[in-house]
Amino acid sequence: MSSNISIGIVGGAGYTGGELIRLLINHPNVSISFIHSRSNAGKPVSSIHQDLIGEQLVFAADLSQDIDVLFLCVGHGEARKFLQENPIAPHVKIIDLSQDFRLQPNTTIDNRTFVYGLPELNKEAIRNATNIANPGCFATAIQLGLLPLAKAGLLERVHTTGITGSTGAGQSLNATSHFSWRANNIGAYKTLTHQHVKEISQSLAQLQPGFGAADTNGKKPSDLDFIPWRGDFTRGIFISSQIDCDLSETELQAMYEHFYQDAAFTVMSKDPIFLKQAVNTNKCVIQLEKVGSKLVVHSVIDNLLKGASGQAVQNMNLMSGLDECAGLRLKANYF
Repeated sequence: MSSNISIGIVGGAGYTGGELIRLLINHPNVSISFIHSRSNAGKPVSSIHQDLIGEQLVFAADLSQDIDVLFLCVGHGEARKFLQENPIAPHVKIIDLSQDFRLQPNTTIDNRTFVYGLPELNKEAIRNATNIANPGCFATAIQLGLLPLAKAGLLERVHTTGITGSTGAGQSLNATSHFSWRANNIGAYKTLTHQHVKEISQSLAQLQPGFGAADTNGKKPSDLDFIPWRGDFTRGIFISSQIDCDLSETELQAMYEHFYQDAAFTVMSKDPIFLKQAVNTNKCVIQLEKVGSKLVVHSVIDNLLKGASGQAVQNMNLMSGLDECAGLRLKANYF
């Protein structure tokens, strides 16, 4: 593929679409052909994404097939519907940020099969892929904390808690995304039923066969108990996963560092970690804590970047034969 990659974006009015535009207008190898939005066609992009004021971008009503890569930033359930209603030329590579093509056996539509786009797990498959199912935000943070353990066959039952910012709920307002609800407030939701559990279990089972979610009739309990929380901040995810483990912290640290030695954006810390190390970056930062026989793995990401649009650009770079970090060398907002 050419180093000057022509991009189309469908669903450019939401949070992930806005973040994708912010990244791509500064990408050294990309030109944006169109940003599609049915509800905003003809309007300046900056009328919706006001942080892009001064950029000469306008929402388009029509699709063009004269592109190299198409990003789908539409809601869950909408990506499959969009592709059914809008045939895309075979030469166009697709990166879907919804959950529509993440889970087997629903990874195919027409003649397109989607590869699960977690680079730390599937980098070579991504390089050779034509279509990518971009991982979910919670799924990314939890998986990156657990993949080395799965590779070593050490996962048994995992207890995970995670807190996310309000942007994780999307741009449409609901009762728990209003400032007046979020400010000075937290709350659990989708306790033990979050949709990302199946996605996480599917990936971990690639490295440790047999690890998985509950079966459809409920006879087999989930190997991953996950309780998500809504936080009183806008961006970021902080995950803590707890398992029983007999290895020492020194052994575990060495195992994790070896697993992630070639990872462009996943880094280990021996000091306590916090959200500001990852927010506004494509990084996942991981810390291990060992207390007796208990191991706690902490992991932090920006839900809109490594958890969505940043990871999508990382996948585009890999698919296109570019530097994996192109357009993604971002400093955290530390203060």
